[in-house]
Amino acid sequence: MRPRRTLVAVLATAALLAAGCSDRGDNSDSESASGSTQQQPAASADFGDLKNVCQAGQSTSAPAQGVTAREINVGVFSDVGFTKKQEFPDAAKVFTAWCNEAGGINGRKLVANIRDSKLLEVRQRMSEACREDFALVGGGAAMDNMGVKDRLSCLLPDFTAQPVSLENGGSDLQVTPQPGGSSYVMYAGYYNWLLKEAYPGSAKAIGVIAGDSPTMKPLTAMADEGVKAVGGAITYSDLYPAAGVSDWTPYAQSIKSKGVKGLLFYGSYSQLAKLEQALTTADYKLDWIDANSNAYGDEFIQLAGEKALTGQNNVADLSGVYPLENAAQNPATQKVVDLFAKYAPGAKVGLGSIRAFSSWLLFAKSAAACGDNLTRKCVYEAALKETAWTGGGLQAPLDLSQSDAPVKCFNVVVASPDGWKPADFKPDNGAYRCDAPAVKLTGDYPKPTTLADVGKSLDDVK
Repeated sequence: MRPRRTLVAVLATAALLAAGCSDRGDNSDSESASGSTQQQPAASADFGDLKNVCQAGQSTSAPAQGVTAREINVGVFSDVGFTKKQEFPDAAKVFTAWCNEAGGINGRKLVANIRDSKLLEVRQRMSEACREDFALVGGGAAMDNMGVKDRLSCLLPDFTAQPVSLENGGSDLQVTPQPGGSSYVMYAGYYNWLLKEAYPGSAKAIGVIAGDSPTMKPLTAMADEGVKAVGGAITYSDLYPAAGVSDWTPYAQSIKSKGVKGLLFYGSYSQLAKLEQALTTADYKLDWIDANSNAYGDEFIQLAGEKALTGQNNVADLSGVYPLENAAQNPATQKVVDLFAKYAPGAKVGLGSIRAFSSWLLFAKSAAACGDNLTRKCVYEAALKETAWTGGGLQAPLDLSQSDAPVKCFNVVVASPDGWKPADFKPDNGAYRCDAPAVKLTGDYPKPTTLADVGKSLDDVK
C-alpha cells in the first residue's frame, strides 16, 4: 500500500460533483510555471547532499518531444481545481524558479505545465500531456487510474510525487521517491510498532472506517491483511457516505459499544475531526487513531480542536519523510522552507510539497546526466540507477532500481493541540526506524499497469 489514502480524502467530497460542483474559478486546464527569468545564476545549485542539481550549459539539440535547445516542458498533475490544494503547483513554481535561476538543466530552462485534472478530468489532461510534455514530474491525481493506460500508450515517463491507485502505483515508466512495492504491505513496520510495542493491548480490537466507494474495498482489505500479519485482529468495520456525515454520534457509539481500541481511518481529515469530537463527547478514548498522512498539517489540528486532540491519541506514519516541524534540524527540509519563502512567499509547505520536491530533484539529476541528448529513455534509465535516494536528505534512503520492494524505513508523528511532533517510535537511523518486516500480500488486488497492457514494450521508448 503506497500513500493512497489521498484518494479517500478526495472521494469524501466527490459526490458534490454530481450536485453541480464544477470548475471553481479556474480559467484554464493547463498553465505554465516556468519560474525565474533572471540571467545571473544563483550562488549555489546544491541541495542537501546533492551537488550542482541545476547548471548552465550549451545544449543545442531538440532530441525529444517537449525538449528544445532552450526548454524542457514537463507536466504537473494536480486536482487543484477541485481540492484547492496548491502543494504540487506551488512546488513546481518554486523548484523551477530556483533551478532556472541556477542555469536550468544543462542550460535548458524548466517549464512546468500544470495539468489540473479537477478530480474527473484525468484523461483529458493526460491527452494534453501526451501531445506536449517530455515527462510528468512532481504531481499526482486522486483518480490517476483513469490516465495510466493513456500515459503508457504515449510512452510518457512519470516522476510522480504521489501515486494513488493500485493500477497506477508501480506502473511501467514510473519512478517515484515514495516507498512501497505493490505486492507488499506498506505499513508493516508501522503496524508492528503500534500493535506489538506502543499499544499491545489494542491488537485484538482494531476498527476500520472508510469512505463508501468501490475503490476502497481493496485498500481496506489490504489493511486487514496487514494488521493480521503482525498479530492484530479487526473487530469492527464500517463505511460512511462519500459526501460526508453531518452527525458522527452513531459511529462513535458503535465504536464505543464494540470496545474498539485502535482505529484505522480512511477518509477526509475534516470528517475524522468530527468523528473525534463525537467520540470525546461520548467520553470514549481509544488507545490510538491512525489519522494517516492526509491529516498531517495545521488544518486537521485547527478543525479537531483542543478538546478532541486532548481526548484522542492521533498518530500517523510519514513513510520515511523527514517531519516538517523539525525542519531547522535537517538542512534539506529547511532548504525547501527557505526556497518557498523566497519564490512563493505565503505559500504553505506541506507533506505534498516535500514529496514533490524529491520528485523534482530526482528528475533534475537524471536529466542533467543525459547532457545534450535528453531523451525519455535516458532520463528514465538514469533515475533507476539511484539505489539509495534521499532527495538530498528529505527522506529515508530508497532503492529506485526496485519498483516492487518492501518498505524498510518508517517514522511516526503524533498530534497535539500545539501541532504535530515526532512520536517515541525508537528510530534507529537518524529520524527513521528501518527495521520494518517484509510482509507479502496474498489477496487478489488490482495490479500495476504495464506497457504490455497497452501493446507496448521498453523497446518502444526512445
